[in-house]
Amino acid sequence: MDTAQKVAVITGASRGIGEGLVTAYRGLGYGVVATARSIRPSSDPDVLAVPADIARPGAGARLADAAMERFGRIDTLVNNAGIFVSKPFTEYTDEDFDTVTGVNLRGFFEVSRSAIGAMLSGDGGGHVVNVSTTLVENADAEVTGALATLTKGGLNAVTRSLAIEYATRGIRVNAVSLGVIRTPMHPTDPDGFQAARHPVRRMGEVEDVVRAILYLEQAPFVTGEISHVDGGQSAGH
Repeated sequence: MDTAQKVAVITGASRGIGEGLVTAYRGLGYGVVATARSIRPSSDPDVLAVPADIARPGAGARLADAAMERFGRIDTLVNNAGIFVSKPFTEYTDEDFDTVTGVNLRGFFEVSRSAIGAMLSGDGGGHVVNVSTTLVENADAEVTGALATLTKGGLNAVTRSLAIEYATRGIRVNAVSLGVIRTPMHPTDPDGFQAARHPVRRMGEVEDVVRAILYLEQAPFVTGEISHVDGGQSAGH
């Protein structure tokens, strides 16, 4: 029986959902490699903070190398980092496109390629969780976020593709598809607009997302799943 400490790599880990995931995985006894463009060193010896811009080529390899050097393995990757820019479609600029695709797609590719490589080089097995949005499948007339759906839709598709590609290698790949979560991006909802967009009539909390990801972490027969954490938005209005 493998009793070695497991290790999770979490992107976008400096605040919000990512910060909550660092705490949650440490609660499971995992070592954690936490990355964001600006992230402070941790006083916890089992948390390695690695400042990185995951949109830059080479960032994923550097992150995986740091994880292997400190902990010797990678068991889980949570692709939490993401950018949302809301504009009418024709007002998006080339810079907007490069920024959003850089983090949401290039960042996913950078980190996942290296992390999965590390999983395959070990004793086999691992888990990748991608953070997506329910807007991919449930367009909202009041939300102009075509670049989000363009990029996160890609994550939904690759979640299923990689789940099948690595099903016999012990690597599971899942996603959580989110509604509006109370984070630094949406810290308050004074007029109730965000809450009203969900059938349960409230915004999601970081803990809602963390619990969903921990379920997937501890569900070895689940792979290729897009799990909706959206207060019922995916079921209808």
